[in-house]
Amino acid sequence: MPIDLMRPLESTETIHDAAGHQRHFVHHGPLLRRVLNPISVFLGTDAVLFVRGRTSGRRLAVPMDPPFEWEGVRYLVSPLGETHWARNVRAAGVCEIRVRGRTDRFRAVELAGAEHDRILAAYARTITCGCRMYLRKLPDPADHPVFRLEASAEPR
Repeated sequence: MPIDLMRPLESTETIHDAAGHQRHFVHHGPLLRRVLNPISVFLGTDAVLFVRGRTSGRRLAVPMDPPFEWEGVRYLVSPLGETHWARNVRAAGVCEIRVRGRTDRFRAVELAGAEHDRILAAYARTITCGCRMYLRKLPDPADHPVFRLEASAEPR
């Protein structure tokens, strides 16, 4: 199936979570997903999240910013909303992150309520990347999954 690289670079989509609530996410177009992201993973210039696909079971690689660190704890925050990587991490409960050639394994604990809101607010105040734009596109805090990363000694 040919890839239409002329499709929009990104679009906003809506899904429903297990409880039936609407959740939103920014979906990048095929140019980024199928061309630029694999190059970034290969070159190792960005942090890379490795997680098992929730339906395929395959080990997926997603380039991203390094984990957000706040008060000595590392977090994965999804500024693009309920993305596939966030749903995969939620389903798997574990992930690996490669930063500057070093890969560490983590247990990923999804945050809710006041703790979620506190970390998301800290993230929004301190980030310097283009992620602020996505937080503005999706202003509802519930659209942004936040995972606390806990060291895991489980084998790969």
